[in-house]
Amino acid sequence: MKIVLAPDSFKNSLTAKQVAQSMEAGLKQVLPDAEYRQVPMADGGEGTVQSLVDAKNGQILTEGVLDPLGNKVDAHFGLIDEGKVAVIEMAEASGIQYINQQTQNPYITTTYGTGQLIKAAIKTGAKTVIIGIGGSATNDGGAGMAQALGAKLLNKNGEAVQFGGADLINLAKIDVSSMMPELKNVKVIIASDVTNPLTGPNGASHVFGPQKGATPEMVEVLDQALSHYADIIKQDLHLDLEQKAGAGAAGGLGTGLLAFTNSEMQPGVKIVVEYTGLKKQAEGADYVFTGEGQIDFQTKYGKTPMGVAQAVKEVNPDVKVIAIAGSVGERTEELYPIGIDAIFSCVPVVEDLETAIKDTDPNIQKVIKNIGRLIMK
Repeated sequence: MKIVLAPDSFKNSLTAKQVAQSMEAGLKQVLPDAEYRQVPMADGGEGTVQSLVDAKNGQILTEGVLDPLGNKVDAHFGLIDEGKVAVIEMAEASGIQYINQQTQNPYITTTYGTGQLIKAAIKTGAKTVIIGIGGSATNDGGAGMAQALGAKLLNKNGEAVQFGGADLINLAKIDVSSMMPELKNVKVIIASDVTNPLTGPNGASHVFGPQKGATPEMVEVLDQALSHYADIIKQDLHLDLEQKAGAGAAGGLGTGLLAFTNSEMQPGVKIVVEYTGLKKQAEGADYVFTGEGQIDFQTKYGKTPMGVAQAVKEVNPDVKVIAIAGSVGERTEELYPIGIDAIFSCVPVVEDLETAIKDTDPNIQKVIKNIGRLIMK
């Protein structure tokens, strides 16, 4: 019997690799002779760097960068495929965890630190950069990121515009002549499932701005600033990105990456499936176990368990896909016709969240051992 273990991380508890190890430990108690393949997974959000590094035996590096408020912090990125591919989570440098109710201010928060991470990754010699762009604290259209890579964003006086989204209303000229030359030979893959445009009622400021502290008045100011930013990009870079699907991701970082780098946008889980070789691992498998902290009807919209299920059934239509979750939410029956065969919660009794998180490892082992008894041949 061949079993593939391809879970996501359980947030605040176990990495994807640790979840896979727990699954194998539980199953081996009743299926000691099965062939096991561990393939740690992610969907482009938190945990993507660790999952790909674990799956590909890569390494994690640390770089000093600026956080969204301009404070110095240490951020991490991964290198895989003998250093040819770098993996970045923009939240490491520009994430919402760096702000609170007192400090949040999308007028001034910047993606400069994300640009510093990209620059550091390219300086190692990486020729492909995968960047997950979820969890941002910013609304600057990726302007700060571009500045870190050497772009000059100038006002009518020839001075650099200030960090953040608000001062983009004063942008008069974009000069890319000083950007790092290595960028031309680097492919950037943007891991994002967001389809929002840059501006308008479905744009970055209106949809995501309030999560980052924007009042209704600030939303309007930021939306106008980003619209003007898009006009200058069109004027100087000859790219019309304002209404492009995904341009509004991460406060418009999608726009910045598409404008200033050689990039393309793809669903996060699709990227991870490709780079981990999941489909190859699933060939000839009898069962695939996946999972994450919470599974509900939203799982079908690009979350890891659904991405895993659909990917493995492309190459192995008869394989059974079993998902394990800490919390099983509403309307999970919608997942069965489109790839997942069964869903189990690993929480055995009603308990508080802190206890459930602490007991994730033994709970996974316990439930999966019982599942193993069902599938014994």
